[in-house]
Amino acid sequence: MTTHALDCTWSSKMAFTVDLDGRQLALDAGPSAGGEGNGFRPKPLLLAALAGCTGMDVVTILAKMRQPLAHFRVHVEGDLTDATPATYGAMRVIYELSRADGLDPAKVERAVQLSKEKYCGVSAMLKHASDIHFEIRWVD
Repeated sequence: MTTHALDCTWSSKMAFTVDLDGRQLALDAGPSAGGEGNGFRPKPLLLAALAGCTGMDVVTILAKMRQPLAHFRVHVEGDLTDATPATYGAMRVIYELSRADGLDPAKVERAVQLSKEKYCGVSAMLKHASDIHFEIRWVD
């Protein structure tokens, strides 16, 4: 079993610094929550983790399928609930790919399906707490 660990050290007000694999990541709240807005907010970082995890899966799978990927973007949206604590009640993962790349749409769908159902550990964890909708968008 592998264990991931990190340190999160309070700096001032609502600011923290995370030491993650020897790199620093600043966390902070906005002024309305007592912070100064000098860092990332924790909840949106969940969305970033989801985008990065599934995006890396799709890139890897498409490369193994020998698909000519040149343009790729993962857009993630999360709808916060009104309850306390506010959580993401629903999330949408939108994969944007270019028709100009000459990708096989069936292989793209398969890559997304494999990420969603088998490989992305972040979506596997988050799907227990939130509805996650996955969509593929083709752009010109």
